[in-house]
Amino acid sequence: MSKTKTAETPLMQQHSAIKARYPDAVLLFRVGDFYETFGADAIVAAGVLGITLTKRNNGTADNELAGFPHHALDTYLHKLVRAGYRVAICDQLEDPKAAKGIVKRGVTEMVTPGTATGDKLLEHGSNNFLAALHLEADGVYGLAFLDISTGEFFLAQGDREYADKLLMGFRPAEVIFQRQHQKRFKEEFGTRFYTYTLDEWVFQQHYAEESLLKHFDTHSLKGFGVDGLAAGLVAAGAVLHYLKDTEHPNLQHVTALQRIDRQEHLWLDRFTIRNLELLHSPVEGGNTLLKVLDNTLTPMGARLLKRWIVFPLKDADKINERLDVVGHLLEDAGLREHLGNALRPCGDLERLVSKIPLRKINPRELRQLARALRQVAAIRQLLTGSPVPYLARLADTLNPCSLIADKILASIAENPPALAAKGGFIAAGVQEELDSWRYIAHNGKEYLLQLQQAESQKTGIPSLKIGFNNVFGYYLEVTNTHKDKVPADWIRKQTLANCERYITPELKEYEEKITGAEEKMLALELQLFDHLLGELHDYLAPIQANAQILAVLDCLGCFALNALQYDYRRPQLHDGDELRITEGRHPVIERQLAAGESYVANDIVLDKEDQQIIILTGPNMSGKSALLRQTALITLMAHMGSFVPAAEARIPLTDKVFTRVGASDNLSAGESTFMVEMNETASIINNISPRCLILLDEIGRGTSTYDGISLAWSIAEYLHNAPQGPKTLFATHYHELNELEEKLPRVKNYHVTNREIGGKIIFLRKLARGGATHSFGIHVAKMAGMPPELLARARDVLQQLESQHVDASPTEGLKQLAAPKMQLSIFDAHSQTFDAIRSLLESLDINRLTPVEALLKLNEIKGLLK
Repeated sequence: MSKTKTAETPLMQQHSAIKARYPDAVLLFRVGDFYETFGADAIVAAGVLGITLTKRNNGTADNELAGFPHHALDTYLHKLVRAGYRVAICDQLEDPKAAKGIVKRGVTEMVTPGTATGDKLLEHGSNNFLAALHLEADGVYGLAFLDISTGEFFLAQGDREYADKLLMGFRPAEVIFQRQHQKRFKEEFGTRFYTYTLDEWVFQQHYAEESLLKHFDTHSLKGFGVDGLAAGLVAAGAVLHYLKDTEHPNLQHVTALQRIDRQEHLWLDRFTIRNLELLHSPVEGGNTLLKVLDNTLTPMGARLLKRWIVFPLKDADKINERLDVVGHLLEDAGLREHLGNALRPCGDLERLVSKIPLRKINPRELRQLARALRQVAAIRQLLTGSPVPYLARLADTLNPCSLIADKILASIAENPPALAAKGGFIAAGVQEELDSWRYIAHNGKEYLLQLQQAESQKTGIPSLKIGFNNVFGYYLEVTNTHKDKVPADWIRKQTLANCERYITPELKEYEEKITGAEEKMLALELQLFDHLLGELHDYLAPIQANAQILAVLDCLGCFALNALQYDYRRPQLHDGDELRITEGRHPVIERQLAAGESYVANDIVLDKEDQQIIILTGPNMSGKSALLRQTALITLMAHMGSFVPAAEARIPLTDKVFTRVGASDNLSAGESTFMVEMNETASIINNISPRCLILLDEIGRGTSTYDGISLAWSIAEYLHNAPQGPKTLFATHYHELNELEEKLPRVKNYHVTNREIGGKIIFLRKLARGGATHSFGIHVAKMAGMPPELLARARDVLQQLESQHVDASPTEGLKQLAAPKMQLSIFDAHSQTFDAIRSLLESLDINRLTPVEALLKLNEIKGLLK
């Protein structure tokens, strides 16, 4: 080993030492103007980035090599991280010109999916959360979510189901947890997350609390309201540890720790978030609730709207505060327009301010931040004294930070470059020394002309010229005719055939100034920029608070715009049990309708006294599932503080919404459609509450008909008789469930209507009292393009099955229909004869039968067939 080390070049020795500290990362090693990768890293880089892979002898053997120019870092970095690689950026820590021997290098940043801060790595409308999960032996799960690009830091704890819901809601880019829990994490949360494991000691309570106290510079964490969340605090401490471990020491923008209180939000499990297609659609390019509601004007508003959708409120006062603002903005068109015009230029204030401690903000972005603060001042003025208390309170909380905003706008030039390293971004008049250097750099020729004229007049040499060459820089050129007039203090540097060249102390001094001006100017500008960023550190918390308030205003303005454009009405939230929606519409489907087509609105009433469970039957494709979903979505939108797609909506305060809609195999976990269905239904049954809303669609269809009917029947019975009395919408193909209305007092049958005209079915999509008797599956198959002969045979089979006795087994009926009718069946005509033959054959002992006896028996059987 020692021989190999000594044989390596000093550069490769340095690379090997640094790589040993980051073995699981692709190391981008800065060499001059390039970032180079070596060995296995080079093979990865070449494959992911599409750059050339070469080989170079490093002193011992050929070593793979792949590199790219340093200025292309952002372009290539995001490709590596998006491909799922951790990337360590190793920079030169000293000026190569001043270095003695090999240049000192070190990792300045580790970029992973959860610690990304570059614009190309981030989606403007989505957070990029790093999550930590602390799994305790007693079944308590601590969770923390931090977005380093915005400074938002959340903490929570609960059971496995709550952890699952939070992971689904926050959708972190990376999850860290204890190394020994890898198998458990995979079993409980699957493989849908990018994960990284840490040593167990990182997840010690004492170490975590110490890290948090040191970071927030407090003596206690009580001020954050996180008492009693020991497991959550451990997860939060692990997040800070991981960020320091990945070379992210500048976290001054992480100024607060917010508790996620389970009791504050309406419960949506991960099945419901998926089934209702709130954020994502299983169909590529499919519409979601987020897509149709998101008319926000700023990236921070878009990010907040996502959280509002997944975490609706339960507190009536807070919901009504939002509804009051939406209503006021809807009525006051002038205010709505002015607020929108003021919000639009704010940009992503939240991410801009987070770039300050990370030292990643550029001059152009800094000026944009100041412009956003000017908009904050305008918005505050616009909303101050509002008759809506919540709006007035938000306005009062805004802090325009006028002093620093004015200083930035005065210090940074009007159209600065995006890169500070290019210089020219500090405005004129900010610093006298900088202005003088700029004058020298930009007015060098003019100065030289003045010097030439002055010396010409002083010496009386009319043909005096100033020139420049690379050997001795600037010089004064005097023709031989006038060389006797040259002053004694001029220093001769060169003699030519018809002239001589001289230098003077003044000319040499100016030469030094003009050649060093660019360097001096850039150094001064960077120094002023750095000082400005230092001053901004005092404003991090108030600017972040401004960004959060602007996001709230953006979301509420978005709700008002939606209400205006799509005819949404204010819901009435109440403490009672009755859910009454008049002319309700599905917010997503109605936006997908063809031009001129209107959505068929429906009324829904659920309560605990008379109509607790609705059994909903109707043809396939008639809109049963849409009706279920729209009821849930209207309830959710009301709890978000949004107006809803209905003529009128009385919504009881709801604490949980459960859905069992659609199903798909979870083959990776070895679960069938039916198993997934039963898991989700069991989760509902075990978590019902007096204020929950349950939506069940086609329960039991994943198993045999009788099993399915039995399960669906017993589930409906159980929910009806449960002391909590959960309000339930139950869509089913099993028309047998219509009999429940006769047996259970709070079960009511409804169906989605249709009309049959000339053998064709027209779906009217209107809800009506009473159960349906047909599902019209064959008509749907025809619409799907099934062959006519197949459909004719299906109608044949259906008629024969329906004509059979009610008590007959469907299985027996299907056996008789196993072949088309034109095939003859001799078994029905001779069943008694064959029974006799069967009995005769079963009574024979073939082992003792002689050939003669066998022939006689065969003859006897032949006689029976006559």
